Amino acid sequence: MNKSIFKLSLLSSTLLLTACIASSPTGRNQVLLYNGSEMAELGANSFAELKTQEKINTDPKVNAYVQCVSKVLTDTLGPQENFDEWEVVVFESEQVNAFALPGGKIGVYTGLLEVAKNQDQLAAVIGHEIAHVQANHSNERMSSGQITGYGTQAAQTAIGVSEYSEVGMAALGLGVQYGITMPYGRAQESEADIIGLKLMNEAGFDPLQSVELWKNMAVASGGAEPMEFLSTHPSNTTRINDLKDELNSLPASTKTAPACS
Repeated sequence: MNKSIFKLSLLSSTLLLTACIASSPTGRNQVLLYNGSEMAELGANSFAELKTQEKINTDPKVNAYVQCVSKVLTDTLGPQENFDEWEVVVFESEQVNAFALPGGKIGVYTGLLEVAKNQDQLAAVIGHEIAHVQANHSNERMSSGQITGYGTQAAQTAIGVSEYSEVGMAALGLGVQYGITMPYGRAQESEADIIGLKLMNEAGFDPLQSVELWKNMAVASGGAEPMEFLSTHPSNTTRINDLKDELNSLPASTKTAPACS
């Protein structure tokens, strides 16, 4: 590829990306290459596959509890564009985790219930995961991966494979990983913390418990979390401090969440 064609390729990519720029709920610029229906279908397919691979918890009390907390949060959002209702499944696993997928899918692992000590702390986690969906983070991540692929391929073609060693390509990949992908993930995680905090507050849960949750997470991790620079997630300390700052400007909720048990 000569320089003129390379420049034309970059110009075409720039025009495409400009047309796909959107704003997240916090006003952060995003590039979204996929529409909501496509993401909802991907989320539904992924969730269906996961349900065949993971053990599903059938304890009525555990399911009623998780369903109750989830419903209080999702009812606060109102009708959704690409699905009729949220599906919530509890998976039997020691993982201290939960997730939400486009298309209204929520998964909670039983290991999380050992760390989220009450319904407000559970709401902090589920609210955070719902926030990822509300802020189109899956779309953003997939789009980012697509863009990164374009850039890496263009750079490889422009430089010429024969003129670029394997070590050089590995360095390019490392630059993408630590220069783009990981900080990008931290931005999304921090944003989901903020949006999730506002959601749980609006739903009537105690937002102060979001801080207590992450204190519990810090204890559960046993100090084993990686350095923040090398992680897609903010450190527990960063999360706690950011949440405390946000709590100072959070309006008092007009609701009180029902007791879930």
